[in-house]
Amino acid sequence: MYNNIILDRLRVDKLPTMWCPGCGHGIILAALLKSIDKMGWEKENTVVVSGIGCAGRVPGYIDACTLHTTHGRALGFATGIKFAHPELNVIAVMGDGDASAIGGNHLIHAARRNIDITAIVFNNDIYGMTGGQKSPTTPHGYNSTTSQYGNAEIPFDLCKLVEGAGATFVAREIQSNHINLEKIILKALQKKGFSFVEAFSVCPTSFGRRNKLTSDATKNIDWVKSMSVTKAQAEKRTPEELEGKIITGVFVDIERPEFIESYLKYDLSGANCEK
Repeated sequence: MYNNIILDRLRVDKLPTMWCPGCGHGIILAALLKSIDKMGWEKENTVVVSGIGCAGRVPGYIDACTLHTTHGRALGFATGIKFAHPELNVIAVMGDGDASAIGGNHLIHAARRNIDITAIVFNNDIYGMTGGQKSPTTPHGYNSTTSQYGNAEIPFDLCKLVEGAGATFVAREIQSNHINLEKIILKALQKKGFSFVEAFSVCPTSFGRRNKLTSDATKNIDWVKSMSVTKAQAEKRTPEELEGKIITGVFVDIERPEFIESYLKYDLSGANCEK
């Protein structure tokens, strides 16, 4: 049944995907498609926007209204679409570099505004498509083409970043826990306001090979599993024990005024502005 759901929402003529064997992006895509189907969203009313990178190819495979934009600008375009047509269901998919480096400013302000968009970051800890450079989420001490002796920088915690910026739903899950990932994405789609899901993928080509995980997908998945702990488990551990760990779960699920609804309360002349 799930295979039929996924195929019905794919542009099958665009298959196979361009992703490397062992890449986790296909699993995240499947979870997204199942969640969209459970929402009952029609293809004509569903918009999926992306930037550049491995995750940027996602809209090309989805049979809906899709837009492949420039690097870091997925949320900028998604905001314009949602603002012009609030009736549409808008999803922005991004890679970790796409969302938090060149697109970081768009990310924090989309969360601050609380516009009704679901943002999904396919986090593989690296610039996978453009040469294997370190990204803002590359783990401390790990190798990339721009940190060949180990990454000296402390990575972003994207969930804490968007929580601080005001997102109303914030969650993180790893690709291998695909059943729970689907549940989290579904909750994000149901949320009124800016919802954010960080989905951890694996990149056997650009990350795994350079960090002695080889290009074997199973070893990459096992590494992510070994680095992850649930929110409940994390609450019982010390900060030292959590150093470098991937904490999974739902971190924020609150209500506050959605941006477009708030905006429409204000007359541009200022005559009807609420104090």
